[in-house]
Amino acid sequence: MTTRKALAFSFLDRYSALVLAIASSALLARLLTPAEIGVFSVTMVMLSYVGNLRDLGAGQYLLQEKELTQDRIRATWAVQLGLGLLFSLVVLLAATPAASFYAEPRMHDIMLVLAANFAIGPFGSLTYAWLMREMRFQSLAVMRFVSVLSGSVTSVLLAWKGFGPISLAYGNLVSTVVNAGMATFFRPPSFPWVPGLREIRRVLSFGGRVTATTIVNTFSSSAPEMLLGKLQGMSAAGLFSRANGLASMFHRLVMDATQSVAMPLFAKEVRETGNTRQSFILATSYVTAIGWSFFLGVFFLAYPAIRLLYGDQWDSAVHLTRLLALGMAAGIAAALCPIALLASGRINTNVKATVISAIQFVALIALGAHFGLQFVGYAFIAANLFSASIWLVLTQKQIGFDAREFLAAVVRSGLVAVAAALVPAAVFFWLGATPADRLLPLAVAVPGSIALFLAAVVLLNHPLLREIERVLPRLKILSRRG
Repeated sequence: MTTRKALAFSFLDRYSALVLAIASSALLARLLTPAEIGVFSVTMVMLSYVGNLRDLGAGQYLLQEKELTQDRIRATWAVQLGLGLLFSLVVLLAATPAASFYAEPRMHDIMLVLAANFAIGPFGSLTYAWLMREMRFQSLAVMRFVSVLSGSVTSVLLAWKGFGPISLAYGNLVSTVVNAGMATFFRPPSFPWVPGLREIRRVLSFGGRVTATTIVNTFSSSAPEMLLGKLQGMSAAGLFSRANGLASMFHRLVMDATQSVAMPLFAKEVRETGNTRQSFILATSYVTAIGWSFFLGVFFLAYPAIRLLYGDQWDSAVHLTRLLALGMAAGIAAALCPIALLASGRINTNVKATVISAIQFVALIALGAHFGLQFVGYAFIAANLFSASIWLVLTQKQIGFDAREFLAAVVRSGLVAVAAALVPAAVFFWLGATPADRLLPLAVAVPGSIALFLAAVVLLNHPLLREIERVLPRLKILSRRG
């Protein structure tokens, strides 16, 4: 499969799942209170630490291993299955202490339900890693869509019936079960079902280093909800969860799909040319142009977007959404730095940057959470600015990209984003920060923003223009066939 075809299926995969997630979130936001969603959100954040350890990078080992023997497959399966069962037991035992710590009894039952995920998940993980290795993104898209659909429907129906926050836990479990069942269908017949230990040291050696950075990243990214849940209450954590969900939609729309393809692409360039400088600058110019345009749009349209998606009970999340959007915009220029470093074999630099960024991020967020919800937003902006600076400085030293060329690329992207933000900004000042009509601001601003974005790409000769020119002839061919 070619890189562009792989990227297309990767985007289709993420977009279909995102549409379902948006639809279910909109319904659940009307069926559950901020406190109820906050309970589930904090529980999931706690379990995310365990989730990062569930296979110790065994899936990523399978993805990159050059010589995939039966013994290595058995060892990968042994790590995934053994850790899945172990952490299922850990979550069961931790349910009572966690609920007591937060003085939230509902957390106990949620953790009991989610514990089953760890035991069932490995039956899908091995096949998922193999499909990634073979770049069978169409099969991955089918698996994810069906499993997400099943989980979303379950959560909404149970919430509608009045089950409360545990509805989300049951939906999560159903999604895992369906994913594991479909993985059995896609699993290669040659893959053994009996685990083995012969090559397990090789699997753990690779996975341990990858998992270390993942744990640190999870610790920092989960800090806001964990700290807010403890210092300001579950409602504050729920408000942050919804604000973050809207502001971070760009990462689910673009970055998740891009990063899944960028790693093998960068690695291939390193093997062929010895560096990934040009691809890094080019890819960064793409994501900054789109990302900055999106985040500026969210800043000006946060109120009608939240009202439309979640309802008026989430109005308190509007200002925080704007702050989080600015914070994410501050960090987007460095979004591909970790991938470029890993593809270049600079694992130690990657770990160094991850740890430094995480320490300052958690410290600033803790300070903000002490004073209140909005202060977390201000701390988020400062932390992302500092983190982006660290990543860019270290990445420039390691892969040696031209700083002036990089600056010129992102300045051009910035101009594109400013042009795209003109219509949302005009709508914001025309109708006010809290317009009575939810649909009118979005109906005017979104298509207007897209039109100015495309016009700016053409006028500034942005690198995205080359991609648009590649797509247009194909669209004309399809329209003629239609």
